[in-house]
Amino acid sequence: MEAQRNSRSFLHRCARSGDAVHASVVITLLVGVWCAQALEVSVGKVHFVEVMNGSSVLLPCTYSSCIGIKNLYFNWQYNDNGTMVKICEAVIPTELVEPNVKIYHERVEFVGSSKESNISILLWNVTFEDEGEYTCFARNPKEKDRNHSAIFTLIVVDQLREVDNTLTIIIVSVIGGVIGLVIIIMVIKAVVVHILNKAQEKNKECLVSSSGNDNTENGLSGSKAETKASPKA
Repeated sequence: MEAQRNSRSFLHRCARSGDAVHASVVITLLVGVWCAQALEVSVGKVHFVEVMNGSSVLLPCTYSSCIGIKNLYFNWQYNDNGTMVKICEAVIPTELVEPNVKIYHERVEFVGSSKESNISILLWNVTFEDEGEYTCFARNPKEKDRNHSAIFTLIVVDQLREVDNTLTIIIVSVIGGVIGLVIIIMVIKAVVVHILNKAQEKNKECLVSSSGNDNTENGLSGSKAETKASPKA
């Protein structure tokens, strides 16, 4: 009896352990699905841009959510030596509804569109003081206020750096020279082959002509000999 009780207790513990494993697997899958559907903000593949002083620049930002948005809040902030300065902010009620954007910077213009999940801004007449990090932030109440942000770095210069194309020019020149040399070799080869073929054809014609002349001479001499020999008979 004691052995049976121990066996049942062991099986019960195993069953409970199996349930715990299954539960952990389910939780992991749910977390994975939740993360896959979570709000994501992106400033593109390149997270920085270099512009000239006095020009205008686009600060890109887009958002995405697999389960949609509702009252999505977003803002742009500038990192001013550790102090985050808000540039603009707005709430997008639902998809396809354009937000009423509040702008706190005189040289900033909102150029995004909720139809394209775009919350980009345009900065006019860039100065050296505008250089630094700009953070695009968004929060989606539909995902239990899940939020996400991305940083875009602005670099301001007097003039854009010229790219040294010397190496590229050298490589292109070498490749072009090699291709040209190959073409010249192929042309020379074709000319030589053509000349050799012509020479072979001429030699064949000479051989045929010489052989015909020999046969003709042999035939004529034979007929003359027979003609001279007939009177003696």
